[in-house]
Amino acid sequence: MSEIVPDTKDWTWVLDRPCPDCGFDAAAVTVDRLAEVVRDNATTWEAVLTLADAGERPATDTWSPLEYACHIRDVHRVFDGRLALMLAENEPRFPNWDQDETALEGRYGEQDPGVVSAELLEAAEAIAERYESVPPDAWDRRGLRSNGSVFTVASLGRYHLHDVVHHAWDVRAAAARATVEAYDASAAAYRDGTRAVSEEDLAAVAAFAADLGPGARVLEVGSAGGRDAGLLEDAGLSVRRTDVSPGFVALMRADGQDADLLDPLTDDLDDPARPGTPYDGVWASASLLHVDRHDLPTVLARLAGATRPGGLLRLWLKEGDGAAWSRHGHVAGVRRFTFWRPEPLAEVLADAGWEVIDLRHVDSTVSAEPWLDVTARRPA
Repeated sequence: MSEIVPDTKDWTWVLDRPCPDCGFDAAAVTVDRLAEVVRDNATTWEAVLTLADAGERPATDTWSPLEYACHIRDVHRVFDGRLALMLAENEPRFPNWDQDETALEGRYGEQDPGVVSAELLEAAEAIAERYESVPPDAWDRRGLRSNGSVFTVASLGRYHLHDVVHHAWDVRAAAARATVEAYDASAAAYRDGTRAVSEEDLAAVAAFAADLGPGARVLEVGSAGGRDAGLLEDAGLSVRRTDVSPGFVALMRADGQDADLLDPLTDDLDDPARPGTPYDGVWASASLLHVDRHDLPTVLARLAGATRPGGLLRLWLKEGDGAAWSRHGHVAGVRRFTFWRPEPLAEVLADAGWEVIDLRHVDSTVSAEPWLDVTARRPA
């Protein structure tokens, strides 16, 4: 295994401007959210450490999810110690911490994922509680790093947060696979629990079919158990069923449906039933909400490129800010959701080659959660 090149960069600049890689914007983080983000971030590592290959490096010079998780565990411990010093002493100087030496001495790649997961969750909870305990008048207390960099309690918290957010971005592909595996494990339960069709569902299908016309070819992204595909076909459309979850694809095939395993971020979108012919429409109901914020523009642009001029997109995403892990509904495992607001989503759609026809807020009739319901067209 190749040795990781030590990181000698001074990352304090992330306190002054957004990180161009992970998108973390320190100026947008209020101190009352530090504990919340730390706890949600810890769930990322809990999820990726369930993967069978969590200890494998994606490249010889890049840490595995397991090694990153060990680092995050130790980051929480170090920053918890620094925060305790700042709250107890006047302008303390922090002991130097060599993260690369710690990784080598700790043999990160040889540690047990289950043990690391438990230790990381414990360390995250400890510092989350520490942030919650900071008195209102203590956020400006100062501390000094060994190289002389000065932090306040507030800026230390934001600096700490960038570290954990950035490394979650580093393992976003593994996090996506953890979400897929959660669906795989509960595929039948999800199919059976989502059979019910609302009047809103039927109205959306009818409008989509009426706009496209009989026989139009539709790429469905995230077919799950095939419920919507059946409704679309009943309305006169031709549907290519696809899903990123092998469990859902196997389930549809076992039910006698044609279905393809397809990741819209990376796989060839060409229709095997009509090679070289673009789709008339794309149907993505509650599926692209699992796509990382940085990757959705790419996915939408790829879908636009696979759709004819004048073709339609129907898209549903959860409304809100940021991203979060959740364990709810008909899926037993934890899944990662990305939330969107109307204005940023409209901008992303336009940049990806879609003309927004309608983008509206709707409340789920099942859970009362806020959603964004989008109809967009490929410009003719």
